[in-house]
Amino acid sequence: KKEETKQKAAIWRRPLVDKPVDDVYLAWLYKRPSYGVEEALGLLKKYQELDFTSPKQYIYINVSLDMALQKKKKVDPFASVVLLPYRFTDEVNKVLVFTEDEQEAEIARENGAAVVGGLELVKWILEDEIQVDFYVAVPAIMPKLIPLRNKLKRKYPSMRRNSLGSDIPKMLHLFRDGLEYTVEDERLIKTRIARLDMPTEQIIANLKTVIQDICTFKPSS
Repeated sequence: KKEETKQKAAIWRRPLVDKPVDDVYLAWLYKRPSYGVEEALGLLKKYQELDFTSPKQYIYINVSLDMALQKKKKVDPFASVVLLPYRFTDEVNKVLVFTEDEQEAEIARENGAAVVGGLELVKWILEDEIQVDFYVAVPAIMPKLIPLRNKLKRKYPSMRRNSLGSDIPKMLHLFRDGLEYTVEDERLIKTRIARLDMPTEQIIANLKTVIQDICTFKPSS
């Protein structure tokens, strides 16, 4: 019986076949197919027509990262906001601008800030009276925002996330129109990058932009 069990195990461990010869087959007996980006997009567009699903559905990507470093350390999970070359949604994020300079406040309003203010906003945010998607600030007000550090966490204004600076229009453009992605479960990024009805070259351009932004978080050593 032991010999028979070994023979059966050997059968189930046999190498997977590259390509099925028929339209109907057991998927687990064959290697998972791999396609280039352009070919994969062509198949998605083809299946959309065959399945009569919405051509305006979003295209998502799953990116698995190797977060391991030397000496048993790991790269900390991160989040980023990136401007894509081709927008695929009319959604606009709500952005709050911290400033106590009236001229800067006026510039913020003119460029689409949802909320503009200074120290008086801190209490309202702590009490959940104000909720927006992103928070940006000018350097002069940062000492007064320290009570918000634990509340806002990764959305606390910082130069590393490009949410702290003097160029208010630039920050508003990034956070109102940008795409946010985060590392989930310590190593996975899942985010939408386009709509299926967009030209293939535009979808690929958006994909490249996201991948390039992810690569900026790669440690130098």
